[in-house]
Amino acid sequence: MSDRIDEALQRLESVLSRLEGAVAQRFEAERDPSDLETELALMGEDRARLAAELDAASARLLAVEATSKDVGHRLGRAIAAVEGVLAPTAGPR
Repeated sequence: MSDRIDEALQRLESVLSRLEGAVAQRFEAERDPSDLETELALMGEDRARLAAELDAASARLLAVEATSKDVGHRLGRAIAAVEGVLAPTAGPR
């Protein structure tokens, strides 16, 4: 019976040791709130930078789409002009 008690005491000591470690980690994590504030400020700066980059990319996309549309129209007119020039000469041989 003393073996069972010894085993139980060893398990209890092991569990208490792990609990003490977990409590120590928790206290250390909560000890310095300025670290969390600093991290939050950095995340806010990153968010602002990413939002600005997204706005700039969206503006560039709109400009590229407008340019592409303009080029498409010009190319269509050029094709029509070439077809107009070639059409009379493409008659019967």
